Amino acid sequence: MEVTWWGHATCTVEDSGVRFLTDPLFARRLAHLRRRRGALPPPEAGRAEAVLVSHLHADHLHLPSLARLTPGTRLIVPRGAPAAVAGLRRLAGRGLRVTEVGPGDSVTVKGVTVRAVPALHDGRRLPVGPRRSPALGYVVEGEARTYFAGDTGLFDGMAEAVGPVDVALLPVGGWGPYLGHGHLDAGRAARALAELSPAAAVPVHFGTYWPIGMDAVRPHEFHAPGDEFVRHAARLAPKVAVHLLGHGERVRPEVAR
Repeated sequence: MEVTWWGHATCTVEDSGVRFLTDPLFARRLAHLRRRRGALPPPEAGRAEAVLVSHLHADHLHLPSLARLTPGTRLIVPRGAPAAVAGLRRLAGRGLRVTEVGPGDSVTVKGVTVRAVPALHDGRRLPVGPRRSPALGYVVEGEARTYFAGDTGLFDGMAEAVGPVDVALLPVGGWGPYLGHGHLDAGRAARALAELSPAAAVPVHFGTYWPIGMDAVRPHEFHAPGDEFVRHAARLAPKVAVHLLGHGERVRPEVAR
């Protein structure tokens, strides 16, 4: 089992020879955001048997990045996403296989199970609405159980809803100087880690995109979350091996099943 972090919430999870790609964002710029750290992922990053989209926000469901996927790729999205985002329907017409799921649903991809789990986050396609889809996390269950949290805040019963996991990919920051409701910062992510109690963790969703013209506004919120998460995790979940990756780096966490 191997995890590669490409930046923001985009990861490749390879398990049992099956490649999963999370929330692909392969852009130098998205609206008012620009990529400040890490080279754009290479073309090989877009190769996957299945893509997991956690929610409808444009930095997680990015249509131009999804358009780069190979025809025939399975695209697993929150239930109602095609109704809310017309571009998804067009992509389905071009050969992507769109599967809608809600919390508790499972999909099997070449023998590996993907289970959708709840997340505490706004599920609308902003800035438009009002169509809603549930924000989701996913657990990939193969040789290991890997939890991709997407965007979420802490919520009651989180560990029970997610279930036992071996590796947790947790958001620890954002793309701007302030995190709103429904997000994890480094401290809250470490609290979630203590509840989930996996063998290993990889912090994501930090240190990649930042609003244009705001480089000097609370820059620690861009640079510090990864290191802060490592520090908080050492205190709150000392038995968890935390792997702080650079953009494009990969790790094979040691897990015991």
